[in-house]
Amino acid sequence: MKQLFVILLLVLASSLTGSTYAQTAGPLKIAVFAPIYIDDAFNNENYSLGNNNIPKAILPGLDFYNGIQLAIDSLQTEGQHLEILFFDLKSKKDNLEQLIQSGKLNGTDLLIASFNNRADIKPLADYAKSKQIPLISATYPNDAGIRTNPFFALVNPTLITHIEGLFKYLQKNHPTDPIIYVKKPGGLEDMIEQTFFELNKKTPALPLKLKIISVTDSINIALYNSILDSTRTNIILCGTVNEGFGMNLVKSVAANKSYKSIVVGMPTWDAIKDLGKGTEIIYSTPFNYNRADKLLQRISTLYRNKLQGRPSDMVFKGFESLYYFGKLLLKYPNNLASQLSDNSFKIFNEYDFVPVLQNGEISYLENKKLYFIRKSDGIIKSVQ
Repeated sequence: MKQLFVILLLVLASSLTGSTYAQTAGPLKIAVFAPIYIDDAFNNENYSLGNNNIPKAILPGLDFYNGIQLAIDSLQTEGQHLEILFFDLKSKKDNLEQLIQSGKLNGTDLLIASFNNRADIKPLADYAKSKQIPLISATYPNDAGIRTNPFFALVNPTLITHIEGLFKYLQKNHPTDPIIYVKKPGGLEDMIEQTFFELNKKTPALPLKLKIISVTDSINIALYNSILDSTRTNIILCGTVNEGFGMNLVKSVAANKSYKSIVVGMPTWDAIKDLGKGTEIIYSTPFNYNRADKLLQRISTLYRNKLQGRPSDMVFKGFESLYYFGKLLLKYPNNLASQLSDNSFKIFNEYDFVPVLQNGEISYLENKKLYFIRKSDGIIKSVQ
């Protein structure tokens, strides 16, 4: 499979020579961006990494690109008229500022980006605003401080939206249960705790019964064992996005066989493989990729036939981003930014884009649709 990735890198390097990937006839143009680091893979025009030395940093962007490629194939099969341009966000020849100034983005009707660095977001968001065309931020990170930009759309909601969603989920499913809130010291952790506190204070319904416990990164079960109840299922809420802390918390709860517990976590848990073995966990995510879905299985088969591997979620995110928003562009060529929640072309996920207001102005558009994944022993048990 690594050799096939090398071949794909070589093909991609060739296709990026003109800053384009694939084109079909038609006036509507979409520019897609992802961090490929293609220049790091070549010394002049010679591939320099070897067959077994592909950096992990390349793989997410490359998989997103693969998903884009599969979506292009599907759109072409349907006879859709779109022109697709692809740009490497980590190009050393054309950084974003140079790319924008070069005029290569002139005439684009839609921008789709998989960012991995907050610093890359503002230049592209500013360009989208100046041209009044939507920029779809398909993956994390989120807003990067962008304000007063009604053309900047977040597929992955902000942390505040996830916290609000978790609060409502707990109110609905555990309105009277005691909840053990476990956190570690830190500024972000204080913000998360304060947000839960404010939501509890303002809610017209029953407030959550939170018991706050602050511990270090090395979780000590004894700190909260004394308040666990052996006669009921204990609800334990993780108050940090730190993945290491979350993993330690879940492992410590799973090791505590004397009590039945459910651990509720943050959106970062969606990226942790095999999390939840030995116990039950719940977390929020805007992406619900059901491996039993027929279309997802078909995409997996196409990917496997090409690369002899199992596609990551980035493949599905790439496919969904181009297919869904590409079809919407064809339907709403003149007012796409106001129609992003039209789920007529739903692939895997529903979207609910809402203007986020600040001082009466739209800061950005944010997808408020969340799924709540419930896993038991690492296997998805239910989705709400």
